[in-house]
Amino acid sequence: MNAVLKIFLSMSFSGGLLILALLWGKRFLKDKISRQWQYYIWLAVILRLLIPFGPEVNLLGKTYQTFDRAITRVASLPSQRSVINISADSIASAVGLEQSNENVNNPSEDLTAIRPLQDIGTLLTNHVWVIWLMAALGLLIRKITIYQGFIRYVKAGSTPVSDLELLDRLSVAAERAGIQKQVELCVNPLISSPLLFGFFDPCVVLPGADMPEKNFLYIVLHELTHYKRRDMFYKWLVQVTVCLHWFNPLVHLMSREITKACEFSCDEAVLVKMGCNNAQDYGKTLLDAMAAVGRYKEKPGAVTLSENKQLLKERLGAIMKFKEQSKAVKVLTAMLTLCVILGAAFAGVYSPGTAHAKALHVTPPDTAGSPREDDWRQNTRREEDASNDRFDAPDGQLANDTSSDIEQYYEAGSLPLFEIAFRRLDEKTQKMWLEKTYANGEFAFFSVAVRRLGRNSSLFADFAEKAYADEEIAFFSILADCMNQAELELWLDRALEDGKWSFQSVLFDRLDKSDEFDKLKDEREAAQAVEYEAVGVTMDGRNYYYQGQLVNIFLDIRADESFYTLDMNPAGTVNIKIIRDADDKITGVVYMTETEVTELLGDMQK
Repeated sequence: MNAVLKIFLSMSFSGGLLILALLWGKRFLKDKISRQWQYYIWLAVILRLLIPFGPEVNLLGKTYQTFDRAITRVASLPSQRSVINISADSIASAVGLEQSNENVNNPSEDLTAIRPLQDIGTLLTNHVWVIWLMAALGLLIRKITIYQGFIRYVKAGSTPVSDLELLDRLSVAAERAGIQKQVELCVNPLISSPLLFGFFDPCVVLPGADMPEKNFLYIVLHELTHYKRRDMFYKWLVQVTVCLHWFNPLVHLMSREITKACEFSCDEAVLVKMGCNNAQDYGKTLLDAMAAVGRYKEKPGAVTLSENKQLLKERLGAIMKFKEQSKAVKVLTAMLTLCVILGAAFAGVYSPGTAHAKALHVTPPDTAGSPREDDWRQNTRREEDASNDRFDAPDGQLANDTSSDIEQYYEAGSLPLFEIAFRRLDEKTQKMWLEKTYANGEFAFFSVAVRRLGRNSSLFADFAEKAYADEEIAFFSILADCMNQAELELWLDRALEDGKWSFQSVLFDRLDKSDEFDKLKDEREAAQAVEYEAVGVTMDGRNYYYQGQLVNIFLDIRADESFYTLDMNPAGTVNIKIIRDADDKITGVVYMTETEVTELLGDMQK
């Protein structure tokens, strides 16, 4: 499973626990704690749901570790493996062969029938994050579109208020709310209740302008309090959180609770400004506002005076019970705030650094062709050494890997478990396994093993020499991924001196010197064409001709068999091959026999 999605699931789980804790606490503290505190405390939960960081030691660390270990054990089930065949005509591009580490070999014929299901399951598991992200993006776009439609509807039916008396009252309310910015006032008889929209340019919209002066003051002061507190930003932060955690029903429940808490806290803020003695008049204002019901329901992003009748009933009850907080309640509020913040921090999130069940192997961050540096390898080793100490568990399958364990993982085709077990072996045993995977042509296992060698291990140089001498370009390419720039430069000089074209290709690519390689390639092809002409072979574009006849199969194998040129043109009439001596010099051309053609085509079809 994608590591980003694992982190997000752990964030959702931690946030869900905090949501349950706050909902449980609300049952006992609803009428005892400030409504504004009950509104803003949800920010701690939102931050837990959105910020993928936490302390090294957290309360749910073992839970996440157990969950990740369970995934690892499932991943260790036997899967089909197949030997990787490298065709000679693609040997020059062998630098990417280590990326084929999903293709592994299991001789059991019973598993052949279920391989498609396993492949589909693996594909879905590795790309489930795409489904999550697309759903989140779709929901967010839908909410934004609905909100924009609502704003267009409100603006289309709104008429700016030009009554100087009402505008003076608006200025008085804005001054009392502490707002210096100019506020626009409009009337729209189609809306269901007074509302405010505009993130930076506030606009108060009323169902009608014909209302008592006191009601006007309360309504406008309520809406401007929303603007002063930036409640629209808060609401959209909640909407983004809901979209990202669309799969978590507790997050949707939190959104509804925040919507209610927003109105309760705004009522409380207004009464703090106006005084407790005005609670009854303020409540009557809410009742009057509900009497005028329009035809369009407000959407997320706009803040309204009243949401629905049930909420209004609860708000009226809270208004009537409103009173100033005592010192004891303020102390209790401070303690609860500290507890919630610490709970949000120490609930923790999934940490890839503590998870040894990785998808395949860690690849150094780079772009195609850039050199791999020792610093990356050193940092990776340090992080994994630290995480090893945290991963040990009394009943952990991975805690006491032995030689028999790694043999089992190898036979089962489990790259993640093989990778974990390999780095716990001593150097002698590591060398044995490198030799085994090298001899068996197991590129995937060789790759993960090489990347788990100690930074100063001599095995890097030993196997690089071996692969170079054996003309095993694929294995050499894997080792080149772990070389620093100085090592790559030394190998390139050697490959240029030895004339090993395929190794030059790999090394130029790793050094990000593709342009130099292309230049050498052009020069080499020009020199090669001259050699061919000396023995009667001419070229016209990509077509070969021999003694005036178009060539069907053209084969040129180098003396050391490290590289060859194979070209096929169905329109050709003759099949030829180039003859070279031990020094790789062209000595002649011969026609290929039917047997040779059959063998060549047979090898290509394997």
